[in-house]
Amino acid sequence: QVQLVESGGGLVQAGGSLRLSCAASGPIPTVNVMGWYRQAPGNQREAVAVISSSGSTNYADSVKGRFTISRDNAKNTVYLQMNSLKPEDTAVYYCNVHNVVVYWGQGTQVTVSS
Repeated sequence: QVQLVESGGGLVQAGGSLRLSCAASGPIPTVNVMGWYRQAPGNQREAVAVISSSGSTNYADSVKGRFTISRDNAKNTVYLQMNSLKPEDTAVYYCNVHNVVVYWGQGTQVTVSS
């Protein structure tokens, strides 16, 4: 049973920073992609950033230059460093891991006040 647990969400002022963590456990293939997605009320879930086992990354245009994704392969943990936060970043942030199938965490709330 693969499980993912996010942490690090909270309330911050615009311009502030947060670091999200997601620890995965269970029978996860060594080669995989981990990522962060977010969903705000009334919006569809959107990809924020993804990172492969080899370290290749990709970011949504809206977060380029502000967010950084990283991972610890030995611990199957993925991180999202979020700087220069904007109210538009407010959403529930979900992590996932996928190879042949996709597994999702339960999400962590990020709220950015103006």
